[in-house]
Amino acid sequence: MELNHGLISADDHVQEHPRVWTDRMSKSKWGDRLPHIERAADGRDCWVVDGQPMPLTGVAWSNAANSDRAQEPTRWEDVSPMVYSAPERLRALDMDGIDYSILYPNVSGVAGEVFGKLADAGLELACVQAYNDWLIDEWAGVSSRFVPQCIVPIWPMEQTVAEIRRAVAKGHKGVIYPASPMELRKVPHINDSAYDPLWAVCQDLDVPLCFHAGASPKIQMRPTDGFAPPVAAAFSSVVRSVSSIAVLANFLISRVLQRFPTLKVVFAESSLGWGAYEIEYADYQSAADGLPGEGYPLKPSELFHRQCYFTCWYDRMSLRARHYLGTANILWSSNFPMANSTWPNTRQHTALSLVDLPEAEKRQIQWENAAKLYSL
Repeated sequence: MELNHGLISADDHVQEHPRVWTDRMSKSKWGDRLPHIERAADGRDCWVVDGQPMPLTGVAWSNAANSDRAQEPTRWEDVSPMVYSAPERLRALDMDGIDYSILYPNVSGVAGEVFGKLADAGLELACVQAYNDWLIDEWAGVSSRFVPQCIVPIWPMEQTVAEIRRAVAKGHKGVIYPASPMELRKVPHINDSAYDPLWAVCQDLDVPLCFHAGASPKIQMRPTDGFAPPVAAAFSSVVRSVSSIAVLANFLISRVLQRFPTLKVVFAESSLGWGAYEIEYADYQSAADGLPGEGYPLKPSELFHRQCYFTCWYDRMSLRARHYLGTANILWSSNFPMANSTWPNTRQHTALSLVDLPEAEKRQIQWENAAKLYSL
């Protein structure tokens, strides 16, 4: 691994372009059910899959690359190439002083949840595989500075595991999964033993399992219809990261981490401040309820330190809690190209946030933790 800047962004997003699925899926088999863009009568472009509009407010999440971050483009020709073209993204990384970029999707849902809602498992698998192959061919194939992570079909589980093995063999470094799949369609609760093959394959292949905030709308408060669009977007951004509270609590209590002791779990776009409180609260409550014991040999905080990671991208005050969270459990990011990304001033934000930290801790947060976790 070569570092020119000393910074790995552990949570960035690729914008899928209009040909990702039309070029890689059979038109004769899927017809207009495959993901594609349609232009409405009012001139707006809209992503459609299986005959239904995708839940996007614009045609792309490219806010950080827009002249007005509060506006999302409504026509594809207005989307900046920096968000969908790997060569252009490399220039964006260099502008921001970032060495490596760990990638999450956009159109597919931040955790692949758009395809997880599809009732047709064959269509879901075809969409997922087209995305995973595109990410390898058009991003990782352009530069090793792009760290690909696969999305997967959420069910049936044998199909999930098979796609993880296929994708990792092709070069994917992480696995993205919705933290609450039972919200998407009728599948078992995430704590059911039916998911054990998912935890096992990620543990066996030594790839992190990544849960991105915002993929579970039922546990995230929604903005009122009375909010103006920029206000609604700001509200959603504020509550998105803390929607991971229930997800983290579940994994600290569900025994999944106890039963799979080398499984690594990333809570992406989590931020840091609430995490220290949540872990402290979990320790206190588990002690009050007679845990450890009853099949819980480790405290929630011990499980977190052994197996879990938070991402952050602007945190300053909350870094004071790093000793409780664990400096080795924090990953930095730019969150490009989301509206609240620190791009193109990530270096300045990082320097300001980490100014009082010892050099060894700065290195851990800026790149060492991510390099180790993703085997870079």
